[in-house]
Amino acid sequence: MKIRKELYFGFTLMALIIVAALAMVFSVDKMTNGHYGLLMLSLVVVAIMLGFPTAFTLMGMGMLFAFFAYHSGGQTAAGALKQTLDLMVQRAFSVMGNDVLISIPLFVFMGYLVERANLIDKLFRSLHLALARVPGSLGVATLVTCAVFATATGIVGAVVTLMGLLALPQMLRAGYDVRLSAGVITAGGCLGILIPPSVLLIVYGATAGVSVVQLYAGAFFPGIMLAGLYIVYVIVMAKLKPDWAPPLTAAQRAVPLPAGLMAIGATSDGWAPGSLISALKGRRNQSVSSGYLLGQLGIALLPAILFALVAVASYQSATRVVVEESYTELQAMGAGSNQDTSSGGGLAEPEGSGLAAPPSADAAAEPPGAGAVEEPPGAEPAGQERAAGAVAEPPAAVAAVTGAGTDAPAATTKPASTGFWIGLGVGALALAAFYAILSYARLEVFKMLLSSFFPLLVLILAVLGSIVFGLATPTEAAAVGAFGGFVLAAAYRQLTFGVVKESVFLTAKTSAMVCWLFVGSAIFSAAFALLGGQELVEQWVLGMNLTKTQFLVLSQVIIFILGWPLEWTEIIVIFMPIFIPLLDNFGVDPLFFGLLVALNLQTAFLSPPVAMSAFYLKGVAPKHVTLNQIFAGMLPFMGIQVLAIVLLYMFPGIGLWLPQVLYK
Repeated sequence: MKIRKELYFGFTLMALIIVAALAMVFSVDKMTNGHYGLLMLSLVVVAIMLGFPTAFTLMGMGMLFAFFAYHSGGQTAAGALKQTLDLMVQRAFSVMGNDVLISIPLFVFMGYLVERANLIDKLFRSLHLALARVPGSLGVATLVTCAVFATATGIVGAVVTLMGLLALPQMLRAGYDVRLSAGVITAGGCLGILIPPSVLLIVYGATAGVSVVQLYAGAFFPGIMLAGLYIVYVIVMAKLKPDWAPPLTAAQRAVPLPAGLMAIGATSDGWAPGSLISALKGRRNQSVSSGYLLGQLGIALLPAILFALVAVASYQSATRVVVEESYTELQAMGAGSNQDTSSGGGLAEPEGSGLAAPPSADAAAEPPGAGAVEEPPGAEPAGQERAAGAVAEPPAAVAAVTGAGTDAPAATTKPASTGFWIGLGVGALALAAFYAILSYARLEVFKMLLSSFFPLLVLILAVLGSIVFGLATPTEAAAVGAFGGFVLAAAYRQLTFGVVKESVFLTAKTSAMVCWLFVGSAIFSAAFALLGGQELVEQWVLGMNLTKTQFLVLSQVIIFILGWPLEWTEIIVIFMPIFIPLLDNFGVDPLFFGLLVALNLQTAFLSPPVAMSAFYLKGVAPKHVTLNQIFAGMLPFMGIQVLAIVLLYMFPGIGLWLPQVLYK
C-alpha cells in the first residue's frame, strides 16, 4: 500500500507538470520556438520520472527539437538533419575534451577502493569507544564516521548502505530510538554531496564554468558547519531525552588490553606513561621484552613528538624574516645616486635658487625685510645639511637591513606574535590534559584510531590540501588519492583481484553515466538555446522585478522541488545551464550559488516522500524499521539543513572566506 501511495505521488507530480505544459500551450495565441523549448523541458522531466534513461532521453529530446529548430528556420530536412548531427558531434567532442571531468573516475575509484578496504568497521568501532562518554556517543560516532567516509568516497548510496549495515543494528541494540538512528545515518550519509572531494562540485564547476579548486575551498567550512550542527542536535536530544540515546554501559565501553600489557600489571584505569616508564626501569617483568615496552611508550609519546615538531616548524615560520634582496638593492642604488648628486649641488641648488632669486629681483619693494631676505640664504646651509642628511640616511638604513656596506649581520628573525604564543599555550594545555587522562584503555583506543582514522585522515588531507593550496590540480590530486586508496587497501590486506575488478567495474559504470549525462545535457542545452527557451525564461524572471534575495529564494525552492523526483546529476546538468545565465542580472556569485545548491540538494535527499537516502537505508534495515519511521527521523535533520542554508546566506563568509584568502 505504501508503494502505491508513492506511485500516486509520482503520477500526481507528473500530471501537474503535464497540466502546466498544456496550460502554457493553450494560453498563448501563437506558439513560438521558446514555448516549444519549455515544452521540451517538461517532456524531459516527465520521461525521466517514468524511468527512461536520463542521458539518452536528453540526447533524444535534444536532437529531435534541434532538428525542429533548424527545420523551422527555413532549412530543408536534409540540411536540418546534417546540422543536427554536426551539433551532436561538436557537443560530444567538447564534453570529452573537458579536463575537469578526468578527475571524476579517479575520485570514484578512490572511493570504491576505500569502501572495500573494510576501514569503516574499524573506524566506527574506534570512534564510538573514543567518544564513549559523550552524550549520544553512538550517534555522534556515526556522524563523524559518515563525514570522514563521505570525504573519502563521496558516494551517498554507499555510505548510507554501509552505515545502515554497521551502525543501525548497534544503535538499536543499545536502546536508541529508531527515528533518531535512521535520521543520523541518512543525514550523515548525505554529507558526501557537500564535503570535498564531492563529485557534485566537479559536475557543477564543469557546468557553470567555476573553478573546482575554489568550490572545494568554499565547501570546506559549510560542510564542517553542517556536520557540527548535526552533532550538536544529537547531543542536545541525548540530554533532553535520555531514553532516545541512552549512554553506553560499562561492558560496551570496555576495551580489552593486550597480553603484553597485562603481564606488567596494567589495568584499564592505570596511567599508561608512568606505568610504562616504571616497567622499563624495573626488573620484575622478564616475560615482556624491552623492545615491546619501548614500542608502547613510543606510541604513547607520539602526540608529544608530533606537537614538538609542529611547534618548532611554526616558530621558525613565525619568526623568519623574508628579505627581498632585489628590492632593497634597488633602493640603495637610488639613494646613493641622489647622494652623489647632492654633493655636486644638484639637490641644494633648487632650494637655494628658489629662496635667493626673488630678493635680488624685488629688493627695492621690500626694504624692511632685508633681514628676512638674508635669513633664508643664511639658513640655506642648514637646509642643505638637512637635505644631505636626509639623502644620506636611507642608504645607512638600508645597509643596516640588508647588511650591504656595513659589518653588522643582517636581521633574519623577528619576535613571534602574541597569537602564536597563545596558540602554543592552548596546544600545550590540551597536550597536558591528554596525558593526564591517558589510561591504558585510552591508549588502546588511540592505537585503534591510529590504524583506522589517521590513515584516512592523511589520505584526505593529502588530496584536499594539495588541491586547496594549489600544489596540484583536481585531476592530479585525484590520481594521488586513487594511489592512496591502493596503498590503504594493500596495507589492510584487502587488495585482491576481486576487489580491484569490482572497483574498476563500478568506477567505469559511474563515470560512463556522468559523461553520457554531460553529452546529453550539452545537446539538450544547445537545442534549448536554439529554440530561444533560455531567453523566454530570462524575460519571465526579469519581468517579475525580483530582488536578489527573492531570486535566490525562488531558485532554491525550484531546485528543492526538483530534488524530489530527480537525481542531483540531472538537476545540475539540465537546470543549472538555465539558472547560471541569470546570476549576472542579480549580482550573484556563481561560486556562492553553487554552495547553496549543494546544501539544497542534500535537503532534497532527505525530504519525503521521494528521499533516496530513506530507500537506501530501508533496503538494509531490519524488517521492523518502517519507511515512515525513517521519514520521521529525517525531518529534524532536513530542518537543520534549511537552517544551514539560511546561515550561509546571512553570513556568506562561511563559504567565501577561504577562497578569498587563498586565491584573491
